[in-house]
Amino acid sequence: MVDSFKKDDDAIAALFNEELGAVFQVRQSDIAAFTQVFVHAGFPSRSIIPVGRVSTDREDQAISIASGGSLLWSSTRAQLQQQWAETSYKMQSLRDSPAGALEEFENIARQDNTGLFYNLTFDPSVNVADPFLERLTSLNDRPKVAILREQGVNGHVEMAWSFSQAGFTSVDVHMSDLISGRVSLDEFKGVAACGGFSYGDVLGAGNGWAKSILLHDRARKEFTKFFNDRQDTFALAVCNGCQLFSQLREVIPGAEHWPFFKQNLSGRFEGRLTQVQVVDSPATQSSVFLRKMVGSSLPVAVAHGEGRASFLPPSSPESAASSIAVKYVDPSGQPTERYPYNPNGSPGGLSGVQALNGRVLALMPHPERSVLLSSNSWHPSQDSKTWRGRGPWATLFESAREWVN
Repeated sequence: MVDSFKKDDDAIAALFNEELGAVFQVRQSDIAAFTQVFVHAGFPSRSIIPVGRVSTDREDQAISIASGGSLLWSSTRAQLQQQWAETSYKMQSLRDSPAGALEEFENIARQDNTGLFYNLTFDPSVNVADPFLERLTSLNDRPKVAILREQGVNGHVEMAWSFSQAGFTSVDVHMSDLISGRVSLDEFKGVAACGGFSYGDVLGAGNGWAKSILLHDRARKEFTKFFNDRQDTFALAVCNGCQLFSQLREVIPGAEHWPFFKQNLSGRFEGRLTQVQVVDSPATQSSVFLRKMVGSSLPVAVAHGEGRASFLPPSSPESAASSIAVKYVDPSGQPTERYPYNPNGSPGGLSGVQALNGRVLALMPHPERSVLLSSNSWHPSQDSKTWRGRGPWATLFESAREWVN
């Protein structure tokens, strides 16, 4: 309502005046306390003026301006937001994928575009590794995980910390250590291949790193033995590591139908929070990492330019169905190919695969970046009060610790 602050019955002058001011959204029950704080600081109470109210109906997104009992102007949140975003949309259409730019622009007006959410089938406050951590008497009691590095890898610190907090000993292992024979994978229960841009992605994402394994006899034998000859090992591959593992399918039993990961359909690097779901399947129910999280939908960070799952014959989404572990989903919780819910255009929303009865997990999103609650840019304020500062993705690493025992 303009009546509360207009002068001389001139609504237009009141709306377009250039006086300093600020707009606060305050609960009705808090208006008195809000006013008192400002008055106590010396601000005149006559300058604190209610100008409108927010509808309690989520579906009512109309924005109206009235004066003297007459409607001066009306629009909707969606129309105004699209007007605001139109210039960016036009630029994005020229720079990136026009189809993806249109989908993102159209999402502004979609009533089902309700944002990120947590729909968890587990309690994030419960650390399933606690019983084993309590019995540790020294660091030597902790199972060792090789945190793999190669030229250009940059996600090793977060990965090392995530495994360490779950009760593992994280060991920095560079590919030169394995190639030279200074280090052997025989001493490790787990291997983690981290995110980054190995060899600058100049040979294709993860391809240069893969060649440093496949084309060196000692390194190839190390990984072949780790995956094929032992039943007590596990491996996690994230982002660039996922791209690496997709190139190592010939030494990973059960990975023969995995996809490769190619350039995002958007034509750009995608760094954002996305919504994913842990697929409910026999494979994930026995997964080293995901068995506690089956059926859950939750946000996770992505940061990649080449994350689109691409199949070469005879592989296909159908042949890989039993290995699919994680999918991108839309706000309704359904697997999606719509941008930007699906940031790269992977068919069926595919974002993670597994092999060896769930002992090897490769996924493009970054669970290691969401282990702490504070590293999740959004979380439900009420539910997360009981999570003890833990992000839900901590369960992935702690489940691996429980599996080792």
